[in-house]
Amino acid sequence: MPKIGDIELPDFPLLLAPMEDVSDPPFRALCKEQGADVVYTEFISSEGLIRDAAKSMIKLDIYEKERPVGIQIFGAELDSMLQATDIVEKSNPDIIDINFGCPVKKVVSKNAGAGILRDIPLMVKLTEEIVKRTKLPVTVKTRLGWDTSSIKIVEVAERLQDVGIKAISIHGRTRVQMYKGDADWKPIAEVKNNSRMHIPVFGNGDVDTPEAAVKMRDEYGLDGAMIGRASIGNPWFFNAVKHFFKTGTHVSPPTMEERVDAARRHLQMAIDWKGEKLGVFETRRHYTNYFKGIPHFKEYRMKMVTSDESVDVFAAFDEVLEKFGDFQFA
Repeated sequence: MPKIGDIELPDFPLLLAPMEDVSDPPFRALCKEQGADVVYTEFISSEGLIRDAAKSMIKLDIYEKERPVGIQIFGAELDSMLQATDIVEKSNPDIIDINFGCPVKKVVSKNAGAGILRDIPLMVKLTEEIVKRTKLPVTVKTRLGWDTSSIKIVEVAERLQDVGIKAISIHGRTRVQMYKGDADWKPIAEVKNNSRMHIPVFGNGDVDTPEAAVKMRDEYGLDGAMIGRASIGNPWFFNAVKHFFKTGTHVSPPTMEERVDAARRHLQMAIDWKGEKLGVFETRRHYTNYFKGIPHFKEYRMKMVTSDESVDVFAAFDEVLEKFGDFQFA
């Protein structure tokens, strides 16, 4: 059974990836209910934290029901990252995760996220100092390398382990690839098969079916799967994977009633957390996925994503249930 520090995990745990504007407390709660074993916050700017920026500070909100939960930070300045570590520790997460994988230009241009893959000594130094700074287990999420000509992930993972990280999650693409092409899990397996590695190695990228999770476990021998895009608007994905692990069969897709119920609860939790205006606005991105595959749905989707008042969105949910309640999802 893999462990992150003293945190015991089930055999081949499923982790909810940190996703900007997605993995907030309401969404994490829904994923946790559906079988996510570890959840991570959206990534948080170290500079934003030390400036006490409201957008960064609210991302520190975590709840008992979602444990074990990791708070993820990013940055490239040592002092800022250490101060951010102190701030994060006060929020009492179970894990501090360092983002060395975000490929977005505004992050990379500051040498943070995947940008640091061009400076491995700095990556190792930052990690070492953060490990020294906190009593919490530190984990890292990263990519294979900056580009295909600079993949040294086996060596990088070993060096990060040597300075004290307790687990590593690796996305099977380079920064240059962004999210294009297929994720390559072979180099992640090479990390796992390095005889010097003893911390859990989690795979990330293209785990979008239960079969893919089985393949990552059985063919590549990884310790767990970190799931990102496949879970957006689909918190049931974790349960679907676990059902497949147990039975080898696919669980029935969630019914319309279950989808509407999840959308309602998601919206209500978001309003309770951030207030009416932001709660309504920030939940919109999930509705397309909750109700994917329903023909002639545009009118209802538009109501959900353009209404500024929650009462109108809740009314749209009621209309959907009334009109499409018998719809059979494939």
